[in-house]
Amino acid sequence: MAIPDEAKPYARGYEHFGGMAEEVSSKSRPAWNPPSAARPGAPNVILMVMDDMGFSDIGPFGSEIRTPHLDALAADGYRFTNYHTNPLCSPARASLLTGLNSHRAGYASVVHFDPGYPAYRFLIADDVPTIAESFLAGGYATFMVGKWHLTKESLMHDAAARASWPLAHGFERYYGSMDGFTTLFEPHRLVRDNSPLVIDEYPADYYFTDALTDEALAMIKALRASDPHKPFFLYFAHQAVHAPLQAKATDIAKYRGAYECGWDHIRDERFRRQIDRGLFPAGTQPAPRNAEPGAEVAAWESLSDEQRLLFARYMEVYAAAIDNVDQNLGHLIDHLKVMGEYDNTLIAFTSDNGGSGEGGPEGTRSYFSQFIHEVDLSPRWQRDVPRDPDLIGGPRAFVHYPRGWAYASNTPFRFYKGYTFEGGVHAPLLVSWPRGLARSRDDEGIRRQFTCVADLGLTLLELAGVKHLTRRGGRPAQEVDGVAFARLFADRECATLHGSQYSECHGQRGLYDRRWKIVTLHAPGKPYSDAEWQLYDLERDPTELHDVAAEHPEVVRDLARRWREAAWRNTVFPLIDDGSLNVRPSSELAFEQPVTLYPGTPTLERFRSSKLIRLRDVVIEARFGYRTSDIGVLVAHGDQGGGYVLCVEDGAVTFAYNEYGAMSRLSVPLFAAGNHVARLSFACGSDLDWRIALSVEGGEPVALEAMRQLLGMSPFTGISVGVDRGSPVDWDLYTRRGAFRYSGSALTVRYLPGPKASYNPEIIRQIEAQVAQVYD
Repeated sequence: MAIPDEAKPYARGYEHFGGMAEEVSSKSRPAWNPPSAARPGAPNVILMVMDDMGFSDIGPFGSEIRTPHLDALAADGYRFTNYHTNPLCSPARASLLTGLNSHRAGYASVVHFDPGYPAYRFLIADDVPTIAESFLAGGYATFMVGKWHLTKESLMHDAAARASWPLAHGFERYYGSMDGFTTLFEPHRLVRDNSPLVIDEYPADYYFTDALTDEALAMIKALRASDPHKPFFLYFAHQAVHAPLQAKATDIAKYRGAYECGWDHIRDERFRRQIDRGLFPAGTQPAPRNAEPGAEVAAWESLSDEQRLLFARYMEVYAAAIDNVDQNLGHLIDHLKVMGEYDNTLIAFTSDNGGSGEGGPEGTRSYFSQFIHEVDLSPRWQRDVPRDPDLIGGPRAFVHYPRGWAYASNTPFRFYKGYTFEGGVHAPLLVSWPRGLARSRDDEGIRRQFTCVADLGLTLLELAGVKHLTRRGGRPAQEVDGVAFARLFADRECATLHGSQYSECHGQRGLYDRRWKIVTLHAPGKPYSDAEWQLYDLERDPTELHDVAAEHPEVVRDLARRWREAAWRNTVFPLIDDGSLNVRPSSELAFEQPVTLYPGTPTLERFRSSKLIRLRDVVIEARFGYRTSDIGVLVAHGDQGGGYVLCVEDGAVTFAYNEYGAMSRLSVPLFAAGNHVARLSFACGSDLDWRIALSVEGGEPVALEAMRQLLGMSPFTGISVGVDRGSPVDWDLYTRRGAFRYSGSALTVRYLPGPKASYNPEIIRQIEAQVAQVYD
């Protein structure tokens, strides 16, 4: 007999189960209500979300990328051509799961900041139920695989409370990466349920998209082995196609040469198909190449032959990754058909925001050297560390495509992820349910009414006949902002149900109101002004080409007033477009204290690890017992995107520094067996560099001068002791030795963080003192 959910350890306050368990306060998680039986014939529900995928990147919305299974969903289901999301991923996912506008939900931005304002708390409030909790209360099994990205960085480490993790918000099972992105061949940190997994080496054929599908199917099969009737809700949150872009070689080969025609041609062809398929009315004009500073796209024909070949390779990988997602969707659907459950499965497929222009004008083979926002980079900084083009797409190169391909991904709209223009917020949406949403013969399945991300989860509940919870943890739930749009399926002439919607992202603002949209292109650090507002008539100009603010000043004034009202109601203020995001709470100072690590410790979480070395001096001492036959890694931090590794090999202590793909090495001989101390010192220079010195037993150090510091999200893989887990720092060493576990004894590694560099932008806010002042 299956154990009821309310009797399982996770539902009784335990964060881990299977060994030692840690109990947490019942106040940190919702009250678990016994699930009622789902109504007879209730559908299974699959919500599949892509990461950073543009409006036109799948076949049903105009793409040349092979997506036959998505094509089949569209052929029998519905395409929503006016579906809007948030400009960034965490805000979109918060709205999707809660039905709240992102700022009210506490997710004004991605979860890599902590300035302390209500819209940036990055915690789902205790009185906000997720749709997973509603499905669970409605008698569903609830599963999640893939990207979570709703837990702020400082709460993802092994000692953190799990109150913001998936299992605390209605999911009974979880497998994936809780971070914003990961590598697809060797994910930097995987979590199963509430426990991070320890994986020294991944199988040679491992690919994360495949693994997510296998895990989802395993959850479904386990459910069916014990209960043949209970419906399931599966939230399948892909990491593809967020950078670093990676794909299987067999999939890349399908697209070899397909993009040498360039982004201008691809965009033209996609738009032609969009018009032919009735996605936009005749007379719609596609937006031209972006020319605004920081968003500009070069004409393909203006590029050199070498650039065109290199840039085409990036898009081949992007296309291959989407192709693989479609293959895996087909694998999932095939199993549902074998089970006889496909016809009664409701599937929604969408993207969390528009295609990303973060690759810059030329793309990058060193994503982490390009993906840096918190400091002003020096003129000598290398945003694209040269790598063999044959490595692009594989495990050795962490790449992002040039923004010209984002321009093609977002056909026919302007701008990219992060903007409140349509290119950042207009996403594809497919919905299919053969048994419950069959179309009439004269219905082509296209729906043009405005819908938004806060509506979608509520709509799935409505279609499934599950009530959205009105209480959580003994308290009335907050009122939702989304509007379920189930009636649009039966009535294609139905008026738009969600008539007005604000948006905001790092000072960029917008408001949609049926026919009209006001939007700003705000320059960071400049004063906010109503003069920034542009106005577009979306009925006549859906691609935002003709600013008519001067012709309709009264409309601008009215919509600007309504934007401010919505902003106050949704806790949008203060608007942040500057260094305010560098404020961190003093509670994080504990992460900067010296720490001793031992072999067998799971890989230290990425953010926790970074606090020991980021923009500061640091000394690392490795103490180890050594016999002349001993070999192996003493400490490793990072991966192929950047990092460092200290190991013993060939009678010497060797240090390898991966500078975003460029390798440098030092070596000091070991002359005798016994106990040794290897000392690494990283000293900040004036130009975002380190002087890195290695010594053994206090001997004369050897040094690397002016090495570019590892910044932003690098090192991405956290610290491991006695082994180099996951994506290796040094590929040559990995080729010879694999994960290279240390064979000696008595190994300990101590981190001694030193002073922060003068250019470190962090501002530590003494939260305890500020809280005390509130109550004085």
